[in-house]
Amino acid sequence: MPYLIDGHNLIARLPGIRLDDPDDEAKLVNKLKSFVAGGGNKCSVVFDGGIPGGQSAMSNNAVKVTFAAAERSNADSIIKRRIRRASDAKYWIVVTSDQDVLNFARSRGLRTMTASEFARLLRSTGGDQRDLGEEIDPKIPDDDLDHWLREFGANGEDE
Repeated sequence: MPYLIDGHNLIARLPGIRLDDPDDEAKLVNKLKSFVAGGGNKCSVVFDGGIPGGQSAMSNNAVKVTFAAAERSNADSIIKRRIRRASDAKYWIVVTSDQDVLNFARSRGLRTMTASEFARLLRSTGGDQRDLGEEIDPKIPDDDLDHWLREFGANGEDE
């Protein structure tokens, strides 16, 4: 079963990762990549407050990483939008601590898990301990940074 995960909700439930860690998202993505490598299917994880928003370079074939555009959206609204558009809803499991999102998912026929339940699943499968030997660089690549600076009209000079 593929999982649609509210990333920050899950981070708050995992030992060894803290929400105030600047690399918390990358650490979670590493854990999810380990989880799917162990037969955990695919995951789509959504985080609040990315700059820029959209799909992240941390994604691979099995773990899709999306950041909500800062101040224009949030993980909950992106997850609900994906649920509304899902043609294969019966195959997805939504993972969040937000009761409104859980209820919305259930009303659309999706299976759900709380972030705490999924954290226990990660621990039981070793997905929170294995290391794929691949570190994710949470920094924005220079090409991406240049693109977004041009997109938003920044000239790159300090003012």
